[in-house]
Amino acid sequence: MTSNSGFIIVGESQFINKPLYINGANYSYWKTRMMLFKQANDLIVWDIIMDGPSIPQKQEGELLVPKSNKEWNEEDRRSIQLNAKAMHTLFCALG
Repeated sequence: MTSNSGFIIVGESQFINKPLYINGANYSYWKTRMMLFKQANDLIVWDIIMDGPSIPQKQEGELLVPKSNKEWNEEDRRSIQLNAKAMHTLFCALG
């Protein structure tokens, strides 16, 4: 876009490591930007935002029950860390 004086007017750039803050206006724009931001940074975190958190579980008889922190293995810890990353991103972007 150009102004009457011939200069190009450019809007502010966005941080590549910080989510776009939603101010309550233009939700569809924010939603698209947030989706692309998270997919570019960590596709697994985007999946968690869309599908819900992954809770480490174990089999007890016929039931699946959540594992205690002491029972977590490295894969469980990674899953919990990704859940926290997803929540942190949303808390940073939402008022």
